[in-house]
Amino acid sequence: MDVKTYDYVIVGGGIVGLTVANELKRRAPRASIAILEKEARLGVHASGRNSGVLHCGIYYGADTRKAKVCADGARRMMAYADANGIAYRKSGKVILATSEAQLPTVERLMKNAADNGISARRIDRQELHALEPAAADGAAAIYCPDTAVIDSPAVMMKLREQLTAQGVAFHLGAAAEALKSPNTFATRQGDFSFGYLFNCAGAYADTVARHFGLAADYTLVPFKGIYWKLSPEANPMIHSNIYPVPDVSLPFLGVHLTRVISGDVYIGPTAIPALGRENYGILKGARLGEAMGIGWQLAQMYWRNQNNFRLLAHTEIAKYRKEVFLKAAQKLCPSLRAEDMVPTHKAGIRPQLVNRKSGKLEMDYIFERTENSLHVLNAISPAFTSSFAFAEMILDESGMLR
Repeated sequence: MDVKTYDYVIVGGGIVGLTVANELKRRAPRASIAILEKEARLGVHASGRNSGVLHCGIYYGADTRKAKVCADGARRMMAYADANGIAYRKSGKVILATSEAQLPTVERLMKNAADNGISARRIDRQELHALEPAAADGAAAIYCPDTAVIDSPAVMMKLREQLTAQGVAFHLGAAAEALKSPNTFATRQGDFSFGYLFNCAGAYADTVARHFGLAADYTLVPFKGIYWKLSPEANPMIHSNIYPVPDVSLPFLGVHLTRVISGDVYIGPTAIPALGRENYGILKGARLGEAMGIGWQLAQMYWRNQNNFRLLAHTEIAKYRKEVFLKAAQKLCPSLRAEDMVPTHKAGIRPQLVNRKSGKLEMDYIFERTENSLHVLNAISPAFTSSFAFAEMILDESGMLR
């Protein structure tokens, strides 16, 4: 079988892979680039399933990689949308503290905003209810005017169109299978030789990295995000986005309400430990061998209880029941009723990197590298928001084309 040869090979055709290709073309217009995507089309997984929220970055401390690229990435994404006629709306976001115990976290969020140059301000109940009449009174509220929502599939399609016009080759159905030599990767679509490889494989980034002898201390564990949607009758009660103040005892943000670019209002997501990296249903997408390995890892995490994992697991699994989900949403919107929430097929997987030695969830972006490859092991939210700035960081980390 013929070997296809490129200067750069990118494993993964999600938003991170596309923007890395875009940045490579900006720095080296004549370079030959291939994107290997295991699915028959782009956007099957995380990049095509997100809510299209462009986050402002207030949740991230200034010393994190996320903070370094989130706000800048959001600005660049909106500029890209302006330049290419892609729909977005700067709708703003309310962050609501529902108890006095959350006030120290409110102060930390405001410090993050100040440190990261983010537009955010404390608002009183009168302004809160002018913005979101259905929001709970709460103990405090923050308004972030720069949060936006965007047509994320349109971003993916436009990037593919532009990259194809610049000569980037897309190889679909090309699941990475084995490293045949230091510079040759075997896939279901044949062998690919590369000068340098970028692993942007999302939920499978750890498995790709292991072909290079990396990610020994890490594994990706999937968490399932399920949603409900407001009925057409209840839809007008939410104007833009209502988010919670993070619970410092838990690693994930929790249920929130988001008016997406289509005008639908989604409630969610959960963070339910999943049985597979594509386990979008209760059992759909779970494969026996993978489920057994993930189940063992989850059992280890439960026993160690790092990041308060036991409470997380109990709290999130209970949200399969509508009444529990509703109760979580009512903390932000007390007038919400069960009949206001209608089922939706929308679901996503957050592939969360776990440190095998400590059992802790890694909450920031993690890179590992060899002489001829760089591996993005934890491309979690806000990776879509950050992607244009994140791609610059990835190339800088690789040392390529500075």
